[in-house]
Amino acid sequence: MSATPPPDAVRDGDLIAAIDLGSNSFHIVVAQRVLGQLRVVDRLRETVRMAEGLNALGGLDPAVRDRALACLDRFGQRVAHIPRRQVRAVATNTVRQLRNPDVFLRPAEAALGHPIDVISGREEARLIYLGVAHEQPPEPSQKRLVIDIGGGSTECIIGRGFQPLERESLQLGCIASTRRFFPNGKLGRKRWQAALTEVELQFQQFAATYRNLGWDEAIGTSGTHKALANICAAMKASTGGISREALHKVRDRLLMASRIEDIDLPGLSDDRRPVIAGGVLVLEAAFAVLGLEHLQVSKAALREGVLYDLLGRDGADDPREASVAALMQRYGVDVAQAQRVERTALMLFDQVAADWKLGREDRAMLSRAARLHELGLAIAHSGYHIHGAYVLQHSDIAGFSQQGQRFLATLVRCHRRSVPKSAFEQLPERLQPSARRCAALLRLAVVLHRARRDETLTGIRLSASGNTLRLHLERRWLQARPLLRADLEGELEDMLDLGVALVLDLA
Repeated sequence: MSATPPPDAVRDGDLIAAIDLGSNSFHIVVAQRVLGQLRVVDRLRETVRMAEGLNALGGLDPAVRDRALACLDRFGQRVAHIPRRQVRAVATNTVRQLRNPDVFLRPAEAALGHPIDVISGREEARLIYLGVAHEQPPEPSQKRLVIDIGGGSTECIIGRGFQPLERESLQLGCIASTRRFFPNGKLGRKRWQAALTEVELQFQQFAATYRNLGWDEAIGTSGTHKALANICAAMKASTGGISREALHKVRDRLLMASRIEDIDLPGLSDDRRPVIAGGVLVLEAAFAVLGLEHLQVSKAALREGVLYDLLGRDGADDPREASVAALMQRYGVDVAQAQRVERTALMLFDQVAADWKLGREDRAMLSRAARLHELGLAIAHSGYHIHGAYVLQHSDIAGFSQQGQRFLATLVRCHRRSVPKSAFEQLPERLQPSARRCAALLRLAVVLHRARRDETLTGIRLSASGNTLRLHLERRWLQARPLLRADLEGELEDMLDLGVALVLDLA
């Protein structure tokens, strides 16, 4: 893919927006690009407490759902005038935990007026680190530990410069931990110590790796860290961050209350009081297991990372391109064949994009799928399309949302052989039409290059009308390739399972 910025890239003066659907709060930040930099022009935050509505079966309490939708409706009004591709919304742990996320996402996207990407814990960690690194630029060789305690999960990242080296996400957050360990609101030292032991075990999973790698400074981000820094300052326990000693003083004073609603900490807002116990618990465990003495607090978080990531997608810094290249190398993809298929797939795409209403993002996903369609050959030739799709759907791939990975996996799954009736059910309804059409284009490109040799495909033209694809070929050229003709005739039936009628037009 070319590193040249596309015609509709974000330019100086343009606005971009990031929306973060966190488990505790929803945030929106709007920034303007000025001389290549971002200048924040507006911020909004609402306490939604999505994690409070999550039940053990993966359902969402209707009252919490309505609260979330009302917030997104207000956020939607703020970004209504910003072009769609200059807005990105991401959903985190609570939406990840829903049994059927689409039941929430469909009305949520309608309220916001923009698609919502569900991101994995490790992708969330990458974006958090990106936000902190841009807001507080590090020295090139400096290593940082960044900890983000959200409402439903905690992300821990070690990075150097602007690149994360290690990323972990734990199912621990200020709301989730408060609900889990203090379900009836009761506090006590015995209960606290039992909970602390359990939380420390979660950090032990990666503590040795992190401590061996080391870091030069530790930074905390998110509402929990900001609240604790304010409390530490109000108690005159520490200034300029959170120290181990100050954290223990906060914990001791917190445990003077017998119930959560009675917690009395200076500088603690009423809004944060119901969830502060879980946040302190998680941070105390992190300090103990990782051997921390002091933590700086950053104003940046996930939403700032989303903004900078959005800018990077316009040029050579798109992390998805680096991820595709890494996957090709890791799984030994035949680069020459991948490039043949990619060139032809994009040639076909460009011929029908207008009639099929396919956009730039569809083109980019088709390009990536073409480069990765043989990834599964590293596992086995038999059913390699199935193996490749599984890897793409279930790996942590930097830069991709869960929906993006499923889109990519679906194209790879459907590029050969029969198409399962359920192949597209895992995708949001808004993505299914373009996924079916991109899959049809990829199938044609793969068939046209079955011989695996460089060949000029002269006289090939594709046109589209509704759900009908018409492939125009020179009769003499096709007659000289009986295997290709047989493959194309087989596609006449297989394409129907994509909802596409393929017609061969021989001249």
